[in-house]
Amino acid sequence: MNSDTKTQSLPNLIADLLGNDGLNIDNLFADLWKRMGVATLLHRAGFHKRSGLEVTQVVYLLLLWVWLKVDTINMFSRQSMQCFTDSRKDVMYDYLQREDVNWRSFHVKIAQQVVKGHKLNHCETKALVADDSVKIRRGKKLEGVSCHFDHLTGKTVMGQQTLTLGYAGDDFFLPLDSEIYISQKRIQAPLQDFIDGRSIAARRYHDSLHLSKPQLLAAMVKRALANGFAADYLLADAWFGNKTTLRLTQEFDLTAVLRMKKGNMQYHYRYYANEQLHVVMADAAGLYRQHVRKQWQIIPGTRYQSKVLDVELNLAESPKDEPVWVSYRLLFVRGTTGDEKIQAGKHDWALFLTTDTSLSPARILEVYALRWSIEVYFKEGKRHLGLLKEQTIHFASHIASIHLTAIRFCMLVFAKLETPGLQVSAVRNRMLDGLLNLSFAKRLWALFKELINHGLSGIQAQLGCSVDFVMSAIEEAINNFLMQALQLDTFTLRLEAVDEGD
Repeated sequence: MNSDTKTQSLPNLIADLLGNDGLNIDNLFADLWKRMGVATLLHRAGFHKRSGLEVTQVVYLLLLWVWLKVDTINMFSRQSMQCFTDSRKDVMYDYLQREDVNWRSFHVKIAQQVVKGHKLNHCETKALVADDSVKIRRGKKLEGVSCHFDHLTGKTVMGQQTLTLGYAGDDFFLPLDSEIYISQKRIQAPLQDFIDGRSIAARRYHDSLHLSKPQLLAAMVKRALANGFAADYLLADAWFGNKTTLRLTQEFDLTAVLRMKKGNMQYHYRYYANEQLHVVMADAAGLYRQHVRKQWQIIPGTRYQSKVLDVELNLAESPKDEPVWVSYRLLFVRGTTGDEKIQAGKHDWALFLTTDTSLSPARILEVYALRWSIEVYFKEGKRHLGLLKEQTIHFASHIASIHLTAIRFCMLVFAKLETPGLQVSAVRNRMLDGLLNLSFAKRLWALFKELINHGLSGIQAQLGCSVDFVMSAIEEAINNFLMQALQLDTFTLRLEAVDEGD
């Protein structure tokens, strides 16, 4: 069993709902099942079963087992319900392996129910967030396993890479769609052919094997918009910072806010010097050396320095095609050590890009910080929501697992949104111990800083320490969080300095 699925305590998102000693877990889940109308959504998604246990009961049990402190479906059947027989366990495994079940359709309808029930489409800031995560899996018979570079550890591993598209706002995050991406290295193919080569599982295996990640992402974005998830932005880290993703945002009229690599992509930059117009073509490192270094400006209210350059990129798919010049805003960012005079390294800066050339540096970082929510989702999914944890080898069951994980997450979000007095932002931000509220860090810090400072002045004697000391500690905690959310740590910056190409 992978170590990342083991834990001694539940994260806040689950613990707040399920941690009460006097709470009957299956009753709570049954109540949530009814309030969301999940049985109806199942039938609308085309789920059916011709004989035996009702399909609603099978899916109910598949969703529930991960929260009853057991490691596998098998342990669930032995320990958690006296009425649960081995035949029901076998039905669960059999249904996971069915090739004709459209888990994606069910997943979409659950997410739509959350959005509709709580009017999340009316939020001011709405973004589609793309990211991938590698789950290390070493079983030699596991279908769809291949070799992947894990950019969180900087190592190449055997496992399954899950590509996910999420829906984020100032106060919410929902996973909308997922795919398993199979690389071309050390592929573990299915042990036998699919029963029907035209089945949902067979088609999804073909796409996972033959489509690139940008192609899979494009299909997910198209489906999300077609299903009514209105968004203004597309957010992604540097591993998606390429022209393919930029063409995708052009096609669907989305404002891109992307982290970019410091690679060989050529930017067309115009600037004035000595009252003359100069035009250069340069990569990110060249622009940094000539037009950014030693020209930093402080971003108000933060420890970060920035420099904005408005450039153009040629988005033509081939050098032989007619150039397609599109305007973009580049934001160079680096941290500052405050009063300490420590020289930053040559790679200790980050590059962001947006298609909206009117966005300020602070707004670009504020929007991009929403991307952190998908990192939280992956961690939650791996540790506590059963992501690829079912002990089966079949590719169809792996597809089922990634959607079941997302559905569990969406149902918890729905439950949180219905909890009186609890802000939606807690769904995202209280899942990891020690994280401060993102809304507080992004938008309210300036106001709270003034209010806290004023209040502390009146109770300084009771605190037994100086106001400056307290304010410094609060600011330190906030900036540490922002460094994590914006991926401005040294490891990430140095890793991005290695050009992986476009």
